[in-house]
Amino acid sequence: MAAVRFHHHLLLLFFHLFFTLSSSTETQSLLRLKQSLVNGDRSLSSWIPNVSPCSGTWLGVVCFNGVITGLHLSDLDLSGPIDVDALAEIRGLRTLSFINNSFTGPIPAFNKLGSIKSLLLTQNRFSGPIPNDFFDPLNSLKKLWLSGNRFNGTIPQSLTQLDLLKELHLEYNSFSGLIPNFGQRLKSLDLSFNKLEGPIPESLATFTVDSFVGNDELCGKPLVKACEVSDTSYSMASNVGEEEYGSGWGRKVIVVLVVVSVAALLFLLLTRKKRVEFTAVSRNSNAEEAVEVQVASVRGSVGGSVGERRENKRGDIVMVNETRGVFGLQDMMKAAAEVLGNGGLGSAYKAAMTNGLCVVVKRMREVNKMGKEVFDAEMRQFGRIRHRNIITPLAYHYRREEKLLITEYMPKGSLFYVLHGDRGLSHSELTWPIRLRIVKGIARGLGFLYTEFSTYDLPHGNLKSCNVLLSDDYEPLLSDYAFQPLVNPNVAVQALFAFKTPDFVQNQKVTQKTDVYCLGIIILEVITGKFPAQYHSNGKGGTDVVQWAHSAVSEGMEVELVDPELSSNDTNSRNQMLKLLRIGVACTESNSDQRPKMKEAIRRIEEVQV
Repeated sequence: MAAVRFHHHLLLLFFHLFFTLSSSTETQSLLRLKQSLVNGDRSLSSWIPNVSPCSGTWLGVVCFNGVITGLHLSDLDLSGPIDVDALAEIRGLRTLSFINNSFTGPIPAFNKLGSIKSLLLTQNRFSGPIPNDFFDPLNSLKKLWLSGNRFNGTIPQSLTQLDLLKELHLEYNSFSGLIPNFGQRLKSLDLSFNKLEGPIPESLATFTVDSFVGNDELCGKPLVKACEVSDTSYSMASNVGEEEYGSGWGRKVIVVLVVVSVAALLFLLLTRKKRVEFTAVSRNSNAEEAVEVQVASVRGSVGGSVGERRENKRGDIVMVNETRGVFGLQDMMKAAAEVLGNGGLGSAYKAAMTNGLCVVVKRMREVNKMGKEVFDAEMRQFGRIRHRNIITPLAYHYRREEKLLITEYMPKGSLFYVLHGDRGLSHSELTWPIRLRIVKGIARGLGFLYTEFSTYDLPHGNLKSCNVLLSDDYEPLLSDYAFQPLVNPNVAVQALFAFKTPDFVQNQKVTQKTDVYCLGIIILEVITGKFPAQYHSNGKGGTDVVQWAHSAVSEGMEVELVDPELSSNDTNSRNQMLKLLRIGVACTESNSDQRPKMKEAIRRIEEVQV
């Protein structure tokens, strides 16, 4: 009996020594990982020797019964090489998250982690192709998130061999080629905003359109584009890509930037010494499409004194707002320019002048054939606007056939772009306080417009997220407002978002409460993070945020609508998020009589707190 007890104690001692040595080894492995990372010493300062990683003090270390099972190292501004060999020594490691850091270069050798179940690398700057056999050793992998990086090449075929894979998120990369045939029963899939082409495998046809948008050359269910029809296109580019500068997509996603000299661009726009053509290339136009420009000749000197520049001279630029200085045609002729895109109201160009000022030049062909004096009065009224949430025109150029409107350029782009197009730093900064600040700023800007243009049926008329520009500190500025009286009626129906709402589609009329409906869509867009189907002129693609929100509220399931990036990072503010969401629902009632007036909607928004 004594011998049995001796052997029992010896066995316990052996296991104690084994786990002590194992724990010590894994501590050293984590410290090696820390040392391999840029900013590791600062961001992982709680990782210190002589303290167990499972003590509860090591940031991001997840343990179960004293065994390290996960590392959740998100939002820590980490970069540099990742010591995968050190990670491989942590035998119990099952989940690994490096979400929203600053890692670059090819995907690290995570395929050495044969027992990993969850690998989350979203919102970094990893790049390059992934070897086709990369995932062969990862037979336990259930969840793979590579979204918001810069991966390219084809989707690795080895992913189709992972029998346990349930979640695959590859959105916002540059993967190309065909989608492989996944035989597994995936529960969550997102391949949107890549460069994929060809038919969608039947095994994936049960997923929603949201899983595939932003891939111009894909076809088959659930998309409307049938594979046998080659002359139909389905993509965000075919609709949203038509937006002008306000969309922000022109900078990085939809429109291919064409860099030219403003000396050439403005020569085309502001002279007609000879007939010329300018070709604007974008994903929704082919290289043979050309924008023909003909404008009036410039009489006299294009330079001149400041006083001459301020004159309403034919062919020159008329200043209506000098808060950003005074400039003339000669200043802009020395600048560099980019084509930003085409919208319902005309084309847009960015011009960077030598004094550091960047402006947007909008060509507005579809404006009423109003006289010069009337147009000048309208532009000067715009130029007098001073509100932190309204973008004020700087100058204009008048010609009966077309007009140029010049405004300041906002480098951060639009709310639409930051929400749906930029998965980098700007998107990651869209926290609840920032999103609420944006919504409140939009509301305050609308309050101003409803005072300034109170007699208009549509004080804004074209309110959508691509016409909400963002300053460097995320202060929103409304653009493309109060254009309805200036635009030809038949063009307004096609170009202004107010005419895409149920008010006009069903009842053939618009009122000030139509702007309220548009505000409601933006609120739902901000809270859910989803791309509204309402922005598609053909009704194809995106999420019907109005129907989704109204159904969820009626079923008491509002919490499911909140963008996971909000709900996971700020659970204490969830009630306030839901409060704002309900305002969005109230604003999007199909019956305009049931919507709040704009003043009441603004009051409710102001009551929401961080």
